[in-house]
Amino acid sequence: MGYVIRTMALFMALTLLFMGIGAVLWYFFFDGTTDSLMLVMGMFIALAVIINLFSFFFSKSIVLRAHKVKIITRNENPRLYGIVEGLAMHAKLPMPQVGITNSPTPNAFATGRGPKNAAVVATTGLLNLLNDNELKGVMAHELAHVKNRDVLIMSIAATIAGAVSILARFALFASFGRSRDMATMAIMFLAYLTIPIAAMLIQLGISRGREYKADEAGARMTNDPLSLASALNKLEGGNIANPLKNENPSSAHMWIANPFGGRKKGGASLFSTHPPIQERIARLNKMAGRL
Repeated sequence: MGYVIRTMALFMALTLLFMGIGAVLWYFFFDGTTDSLMLVMGMFIALAVIINLFSFFFSKSIVLRAHKVKIITRNENPRLYGIVEGLAMHAKLPMPQVGITNSPTPNAFATGRGPKNAAVVATTGLLNLLNDNELKGVMAHELAHVKNRDVLIMSIAATIAGAVSILARFALFASFGRSRDMATMAIMFLAYLTIPIAAMLIQLGISRGREYKADEAGARMTNDPLSLASALNKLEGGNIANPLKNENPSSAHMWIANPFGGRKKGGASLFSTHPPIQERIARLNKMAGRL
């Protein structure tokens, strides 16, 4: 329940940022009346709905195409397909599409707007690195994302955060064109610098929370937290040694481990899509002691 409350609070913060930018544009471009404010807020809500609908319907096909994923059958890779099939049956989920992408970086992700439209994908590097129990733990983590509709949640969060950043820049240029007051311009410039960062931090906070939840749910699905912990330990080293190349950093949140390598500690972890792997491992080890 704590994860749900935090996610809702973070989405509320993103929404307030989005509407705050709308209010700034209302101030500079409209007549300052209540009716015009309602019009601008309505426009921004409609824009958010359109953006989210696009993410809802097209994110899966875009992601699979971008990563050159081959959807497989049981005969093409009975090991991976059989593990996913068994987990889906145990979790009472519809069988998702199973895909492989040719990359030495050991990693995995899930995509799709919900359980009936999902795909789980493993890299060739992941299949080569992990034993069967570890691979089962990773795929259970991805199916937990599917069950919790995390792919949809993160797509919406990323889209809104991106829109906030774009509109903050637009509002700054609008203020320069409409105002010659130095104080106003200074405030707008500060907003230009801070609002996109705030939106990004909120998005990343949502992403880290969903990873903890998927670790826990995936470990319960297999009743084997230690295998997932072992897999994460291998993935950390594997992604540092073989980080993804020619990849957009904005896609980092969808992978089970940071695909660009490197470890962030302290305040720097606020700018990471994933919690520290050692913290994830510690939580899984603690969970194993309770099962």
